[in-house]
Amino acid sequence: MKIRLEEEADYLEVEKMVRDSFWNIYRPGAFEHFIVHQLRDDESFIRNLAYVIEEDGKIIAHICYSKGYLQFENQREDAVVLGPVAIAKDYQNQGLGTKLIRYTLDLAEEYPYVFVIGDENYYRIFGFVSASKYNIYLDGTDLEEENPFFMIKVFDEDELSEELAIFHNPDVFNVNADEVDEFDRQFEYRKKLVLEGQLGV
Repeated sequence: MKIRLEEEADYLEVEKMVRDSFWNIYRPGAFEHFIVHQLRDDESFIRNLAYVIEEDGKIIAHICYSKGYLQFENQREDAVVLGPVAIAKDYQNQGLGTKLIRYTLDLAEEYPYVFVIGDENYYRIFGFVSASKYNIYLDGTDLEEENPFFMIKVFDEDELSEELAIFHNPDVFNVNADEVDEFDRQFEYRKKLVLEGQLGV
């Protein structure tokens, strides 16, 4: 088992694995594999932080990072966000996600901070805290409420101010469902299911 940079030859295998790992988890079907696909040709993509875990010639985990931005009252700054991160179904709950996140966060220290949107109880172990602690909020959320799932890991406190800022994901995170369906035609058919626990269900 080894951790290595993603290569172009990995792209389709990675997308299949990401699709399978997210299918029917957060919504009927999945968007995450399409986001990964779109990111690679987008200027927001951080290519030197896209890593895979490979075992016996098979890719069993993947992570990527990209640049969104912070909107302040009078300026805008690039800001790094982690994800998506995916682990193949047969390898989940074995610590591979933790290993891959720790490995790449060590490499991401060249940036002053990294954001993530996810389970606060999980990402806390990597040093992430609620971004609202720094007066930073996710676009589209209520500024009067703490959103514990929107988190930040700070490497350089001096690069942060107390000024209110709104974080915006890269545009490719805003997917069109019809485009995802068209993209999915190249993969094996899987039925979309509405399941309890999905977003909005």
